[in-house]
Amino acid sequence: MDTLDWTGAETTHLEVFQPTWRSQVRALLAIARKDWYEYWRYPLNVVSTIFQPIIWLTPVYFMGRAFSVDGEARGFAAYSGTSDYMSFILLGAVLAQFVSAVFWGMGFSLKKDMDAGVLESNWMAPVSRPLLLVGRTLTSILVTAFNSMGMLVLAGLIFGFHPTGNALAAFLTTLPVLVGLYGFGFAFAALVLIVREANTMVDMSNFLVQLFTGADFPVTVLPKWLLPVSLAIPLTYGFDAVRGWLLNTRTLIPMWAEIVVLVASMFLFVALGLAAFRALERRVRRLGTLGQH
Repeated sequence: MDTLDWTGAETTHLEVFQPTWRSQVRALLAIARKDWYEYWRYPLNVVSTIFQPIIWLTPVYFMGRAFSVDGEARGFAAYSGTSDYMSFILLGAVLAQFVSAVFWGMGFSLKKDMDAGVLESNWMAPVSRPLLLVGRTLTSILVTAFNSMGMLVLAGLIFGFHPTGNALAAFLTTLPVLVGLYGFGFAFAALVLIVREANTMVDMSNFLVQLFTGADFPVTVLPKWLLPVSLAIPLTYGFDAVRGWLLNTRTLIPMWAEIVVLVASMFLFVALGLAAFRALERRVRRLGTLGQH
């Protein structure tokens, strides 16, 4: 902007907007609000996200009944410490939905912006780019929470859901799990920037995470050569700890140790995920491929 100083000489000032924490929060909420309106633009999404898990779980319920003895899944109890296999699987399904919400919210949102040709213009905004990614997950997390409660209520009426443990402790345990997931999400978003493909990557990553973390079964049934892979993933202890609190299942390691692992991995994976995202983001900007798809 050209102005005149007190001597009458023309000077040039470059006005640069300095973002504050308030402006960052406003941007975060604006992104979430936009996604919220977009989600409710198609109300059938709610019906789909509540009923689809129940459709997938129905064969599991009848298969479990077929292999039960006198109404008890004794083989399942030998591995998990509980014969209530449906409650075990329902909790895994709920946590797996939050994993999907973070992966799809971060990785797929980048792909959508690439396809629409608005990624570069969005990233020119004076807002932290990791914050932009977090904003794209807020609506997904909130919607997943509501839909999961609806799914649990409906599935409880159909199949039975019998949590007998400490619900508050289980809820608090999920907090470091969710924060740690953002570390995975940042690294995953970085890969999307390089590969420029989200659908296949989200599906594969989601499947592998559910497989190795025991979303649908006790990880102790895995072959011995795969079990170390599962035990090396902190999210495994998140699934295990939540079930331990709510269903009094036998945990892989002492509960206090699982909480320590979750809290430590929360800081570690967020730091590593942010580092990976910033490094690969600099690479695509240097190569000039940020907006390609």
